[in-house]
Amino acid sequence: MQALDTTQLLAIAAALGWASGLRLYLVVFLTGIAGYLGWVELPQGLKLLQHPAMLGASGFMLFVEFFADKIPGVDTLWDLIHTLVRIPAGAALAASVFGADQATWAMAAALMGGTLAATSHVAKATTRAAANTSPEPFSNIGLSLLGDAFVPASLWLSWTHPVALAVVLFVALVAAIVAIVVLGKFLRALLRRASGFLRSADSTP
Repeated sequence: MQALDTTQLLAIAAALGWASGLRLYLVVFLTGIAGYLGWVELPQGLKLLQHPAMLGASGFMLFVEFFADKIPGVDTLWDLIHTLVRIPAGAALAASVFGADQATWAMAAALMGGTLAATSHVAKATTRAAANTSPEPFSNIGLSLLGDAFVPASLWLSWTHPVALAVVLFVALVAAIVAIVVLGKFLRALLRRASGFLRSADSTP
C-alpha cells in the first residue's frame, strides 16, 4: 500500500481532531474497524485502535453515546462531562497520526487537533443546549443524526480527498464559530431572563 504523504497525514489528523469534538467514540471505533478490516493502513501510532479489546471498548461506548446524545437534557449533561475527554483525546489522536519519530509534526498535529476538537465540541454543546430550550425532541434527534453522518463522511474524505476535506472543515469551522457566538448570546439572554424571573418571584410577598 502506498505510503501516506504529509498532506494526507495532516488531513487525517485534522479530521480526527474535529470529529472527536463531535463523536469521540464513533471516531475511535470507525478508525479502528477500518484498520482491523484492512480498509486502510493505519499509521503506526493509531494501530492500537484496531486491537479487539479497543474495538470492544469503543464499540460499547459508541452504543451508549448513540442513545445518550438523542435524549434532551441527557445530551447536554453528556457534552458537559465529555468536555474533559474529547479535547485532549482529539489532540492525542491527531498527534498519533505522526508518531514519536516525527515529533515536530506530531506536536503541530496535537495543537491543531486539540483546537479543532475544542471548537467542534463547544459548537455542538452550545447548539444542543439551545435546542433543548424547545419542548419538542425532534430537533435534538435531527442534530444528533447529522453528527452521526458527518463523522464518517469527514474521516472518509481525509483518506480519499484531503483537499476536499480542507474545504469542508473550513466551512464547518466558520459555521461553528458563528453558532458559538449567536447561540451563546441567546443562551446568556435566556439565563438572564430566568434569573430575573426567579429574583422577582423571591421578592414577592
